[in-house]
Formats: sequence, structure tokens, C-alpha cells
Amino acid sequence: MASNRHLGRIVALQTLYEQDFRRECNDELLDLNDVLQRNIGRYSETIEDKDFIEQLVNGVAAREKELDDIIRPVAPEWPIEQIARIDRIVLHIGVYELLFDTSVPPKVVINEAVELAKSFGGDNSSKFINGVLGTVLRNKEEADGAKEQPTSKKSPTKPVKKPTTTKSTK
Repeated sequence: MASNRHLGRIVALQTLYEQDFRRECNDELLDLNDVLQRNIGRYSETIEDKDFIEQLVNGVAAREKELDDIIRPVAPEWPIEQIARIDRIVLHIGVYELLFDTSVPPKVVINEAVELAKSFGGDNSSKFINGVLGTVLRNKEEADGAKEQPTSKKSPTKPVKKPTTTKSTK
């Protein structure tokens, strides 16, 4: 199943890449579902979990702006528009899976994204992807931890040390 999901992510990446490219070219004939079904059809004999691919592609496409807004503050040196297309789409997939589709363990999501970056990105893509997704995961864990804290206004009590005073002898 894991290798099948990996292939599913590759199909999702190809589909989202084509959408991004054709949209940039102002292709008015673009229909994401047609592109998705064509790409799934190419691997129909080896892909078992088509629903996973469809949910991934449609989820990423529906939340693209939101995903960009999540990525911007964790990669401030790289404006979204300057991130290589393939890296940006791998990040979209990874952030989507980390934050919105929690059916896959976070370490698996990050590992899969790094593998996609190694296969399809540039020389430093995998390191960049790993760093950004690691930060997104840490931010999520910190936010989840803050939610679990009691909402009491009292701060935790710490033992108070009394200052030591010495008498001066004059």
C-alpha cells in the first residue's frame, strides 16, 4: 500500500504541476478533473487507491491560497512566486497532508515529500522541502500543545526562594 500511495502522490504531483503550468499560460480549456482522470488512467493497472489521489489533488487545489499563506512565514527568504514550481507543489501536497489530511503519520508525509523532491526537484530541493515541512509540523505541534494547556489564568506555581540577607557589621 505504501508504494501505491507513493505512486498516487506522483500522479497528484503531475496533475497539480500541469494545472499550475496551464493556468500560468492562461489555458482556458483546463479542466482539473480531466487532467486527473487522464493521469490516473495512465497507471490504472497499478493504482488501487484512486480515491486517495482524487482527495489529495482536490484538497490541495481547493486550499492553494491557504497553503501559500502557511508556507510564506516559514520560508520568508523565498517568496512563493520565486519557489520553483515543482518545489511549491510538493510543499502544497506536504502541508495539505500534514494539516488537513491527518490519516498519514507526519513523518511519513515529510519523508514522502522529500522523496518527491529528490526525484523531481533540483539539487537542494529535498533539504528545502524537509526544512519547511519540519517547521510547519513543529508549528502545528506547538499550536496543538497550546490548545491542550489549561485555560486557567493562574500561572503554574513555582517555589519561591527567599532572598538571603547578610547583616552588615559596621
